[in-house]
Amino acid sequence: MITLNYRDARPIYEQVKDGLRKLIVSGAIADGEKLPSVRQLASQLAINPNTIQRAYNELEAEGYAASVPGKGSFAVRGERAHDDARRQELAERLRETAAELRAMGMSQSEIEALCKEGEEK
Repeated sequence: MITLNYRDARPIYEQVKDGLRKLIVSGAIADGEKLPSVRQLASQLAINPNTIQRAYNELEAEGYAASVPGKGSFAVRGERAHDDARRQELAERLRETAAELRAMGMSQSEIEALCKEGEEK
C-alpha cells in the first residue's frame, strides 16, 4: 500500500499523503471507498496517529478525501476544482524536470518517449 522512505527529505505526513493520493488517482482506492482509520494506518506504518491525521487533513483540503463525522474518511475522485490547481502544479514540475533533463543532454524526443511511457501505465 504505502511505503515510507526515512531518507527522503519530505516529511512523513507528505509521503503518506502522496502515497494515498496516488492510490486514489490511480483507482487502487475507489471513489467513495473508506480509507483506513487513522489508528489502523498509524499502527500499520508504525508512526504517530497525529502524522496520519495531518496527511488526511491535507488530502481533504486538496479535495482527495472527505471526512464524515463518526464514520471516517473516504476517497474522493473525479472532476473537482482542486484538480486544476494540482494539474498546474504537476505541469510546472514536469517543465522543470524536462528543462533539467535537457540540460543533462537528453533530447526532446527522449523526453517525449518518457511521457508516452507514463500514458501507457
